[in-house]
Amino acid sequence: MAATNDVSTLDILLLGSGGREHALACKLAASPRCGKLYIAPGNGGTVAVGENVSLDAEDPAAVADFACETGCGLVVIGPEAPLVVGVADAVREAGIPCFGPGAAGAQMEGSKLFSKQVMGRAGVPTAAYGSFTDEESALAYVREQGAPLVVKADGLAAGKGVIVATELAQAEEAVHECFSGTFGDAGSTVVIEEMLTGPECSLLAFTDGRCVRPMDTSQDHKRALEGDLGPNTGGMGVYSPVPIVTDEEHAEMVRIMEATVAELAAEGIDYRGCLYGGFMLTPAGPKVLEFNARFGDPETQVILPRLENDLVEVMLACAEQRLDDVELSWRPEYAVSVVLTSAGYPGSYEKGKVITGIEDAEAMDDVTVYHAGTRMDDEGRVLTNGGRVLNVTALAPTFEAARDLAYEACEKIDFEGKTLRHDIGLRALRGREAWD
Repeated sequence: MAATNDVSTLDILLLGSGGREHALACKLAASPRCGKLYIAPGNGGTVAVGENVSLDAEDPAAVADFACETGCGLVVIGPEAPLVVGVADAVREAGIPCFGPGAAGAQMEGSKLFSKQVMGRAGVPTAAYGSFTDEESALAYVREQGAPLVVKADGLAAGKGVIVATELAQAEEAVHECFSGTFGDAGSTVVIEEMLTGPECSLLAFTDGRCVRPMDTSQDHKRALEGDLGPNTGGMGVYSPVPIVTDEEHAEMVRIMEATVAELAAEGIDYRGCLYGGFMLTPAGPKVLEFNARFGDPETQVILPRLENDLVEVMLACAEQRLDDVELSWRPEYAVSVVLTSAGYPGSYEKGKVITGIEDAEAMDDVTVYHAGTRMDDEGRVLTNGGRVLNVTALAPTFEAARDLAYEACEKIDFEGKTLRHDIGLRALRGREAWD
């Protein structure tokens, strides 16, 4: 990237508490530009790279006030909820550079209907759909279309408001679940889509609202159980890059990301931050499943370890709309991350289980353990504090070696109820025909 000749440090506020935020915190802290790093609220892992602070991340005024009072020169917003309520807008109004779109841009994730409408105006290929605000009309559409279908709560549902229905009865139940209040206000509007087929692929991009710099590809495993069965989760494992993506598919995904940012700009939406494109590599070419307005979780945990650039510099370039000065550079290794979860996730689960073996895993070369649902107790022990507990990430010259190393590291970590999928990346090892 272009040299800025600026070696001054700046204090940074990072919002969030998951594995994504631990990965972001590690990468930010590694920058020579990073002074004091505050993480709100952080987790049991972020305490090692910054200062966890008690702050309501979804209160725009409180975040802006804290950043002003502590003299922060950059605010980085990890999760989607603070973006949707306009935290980035408040921070920018206070004159502080911010990485993350304002409330208008965050509707790309906050409303699936809004996102589909933007895609339509941008000419972005995506699944055919209908949107509904009452159960009767939605059920009539489901019965007219027939299965398979994908039923989505329009608003934020922590990654769980998407139901893939292979049978008509499943689709009907999914519609009822949305309108019954299971997903709160997120289900007051329901989007029903045709089910696309093919491998999934995520492409995240840095953008300053004008320039787009795509990151490397990644692929998440959303289903709770091996063989891609069971309910959707926030993500059970991920790898980067995706070896089955062709050059033509990659070029088309980048074109789509650029077209989307250009459409947002044309509509007067100033989008600065990360735009996350979830794609299906269909026989007709890549089509967008959904957009997110922030870094993916757990995609961040395999993308950032491979990024050679100074993350503070890249984020400042986005915030200050000078991203065209930046060229991204990537480590050639493959990265694989396996998520260790609490028994019962994504349903009910217990917290407060003592975790052992993290140090043993991190003592292995090219292994990093990112904390997600953890906390430290008064005795300095690391305890489980969520459904997705840890992300065990490994880098190696080959995909197979990275996968083997990640699972070897997982074996060194233990806590009561430890659960994981043992097939992360296994399908991709078999090549594109594994999806036929």
